[in-house]
Amino acid sequence: KWNDLQSAKAYDLELAHLLFDNAHKVSVEEWEYYLANTEAMNKRKFNSKEKLEQYKAYNIQDNYGVFTRELKDGRTLVAILDMETLKKDIETFIHDYVQTYFDNAQLDGSVVVENDNGFYRVSVDTNNNAILIGKAGRSLQAFNRLVKVAASAQFKKKIGLLIDVNGYKEERYEKLRKMAVRVAKDVRRTKVDASLDPMSADERKAVHNALTNMKDISTQSSGEGEKRHINILYTPGKEIDA
Repeated sequence: KWNDLQSAKAYDLELAHLLFDNAHKVSVEEWEYYLANTEAMNKRKFNSKEKLEQYKAYNIQDNYGVFTRELKDGRTLVAILDMETLKKDIETFIHDYVQTYFDNAQLDGSVVVENDNGFYRVSVDTNNNAILIGKAGRSLQAFNRLVKVAASAQFKKKIGLLIDVNGYKEERYEKLRKMAVRVAKDVRRTKVDASLDPMSADERKAVHNALTNMKDISTQSSGEGEKRHINILYTPGKEIDA
């Protein structure tokens, strides 16, 4: 058992080195997607040694991944993964999913999807923004979650995306940044930590970024699910980037 564990670590370490050395050819995200599809086609999970073998058999040429495997019944399994086509397919799926929602609900709206290094930003222009956004952005957050789950299920990989309606998100971020700075100044003055109301992941990120270089202040996320929120902590002597 110990020898098996040592071997597994050696295979994982070699694979990690290969992933790092070939990052300019294929990203970790692309490799994980390729591996998930290959495992699905073989109807089983690969062990550490097999993952390493699959990576070595994964010929990376002009954004194409080609995999061949001899099956027990004598057939040869060939999987071809065109990453550029995949990215376009994801964009098209997200666009059509959101646009279909508008059409079915008989709402006006235009949809633009931008691929930001594997993260998909969806801009919606509509006259029905109040319906989509909802109170404190809850309806938009729920819709964002729905589209994300649908896209991830369709392509069998985790897909990050953010939907913005008529620039609402940027306005929301600016309000949160100003509020966070105001609270942080109170924390620094009183030396008493404070907790903010629960926020979505993208809103928490905006607050973290706003306070990251504030003297004597640090931030920490806590809580689970819809109750996850940010704590603003008095941290005397905290080092900040120059």
